[in-house]
Amino acid sequence: YILNAEDVYYFEAVDGKVFLYAEKEVYETSLRLYEIESRFEETDFFRASKSVVANLSKISSVQAVFNGRFEARMKNGEKIIISRQYVPVLKKKLGI
Repeated sequence: YILNAEDVYYFEAVDGKVFLYAEKEVYETSLRLYEIESRFEETDFFRASKSVVANLSKISSVQAVFNGRFEARMKNGEKIIISRQYVPVLKKKLGI
């Protein structure tokens, strides 16, 4: 399948495999998260946790949760956790 980057909500590594999440579909990709992160570093994608690279433009809201972590609600209703070590990356992308 060929998808546009703007259609991707996030990438997630699960059990040694990397999955791409679109609005309602899930696809497996052969890329590793570090490859995805480096390919999209000049875009709205950012590392949200050890296992997730998220698309900032697909986040509808962010709120603080336990232990300095944030929870991001995606525009499709899904939620992802932003680890506290990656919160500064999110703040830099948001310009705050």
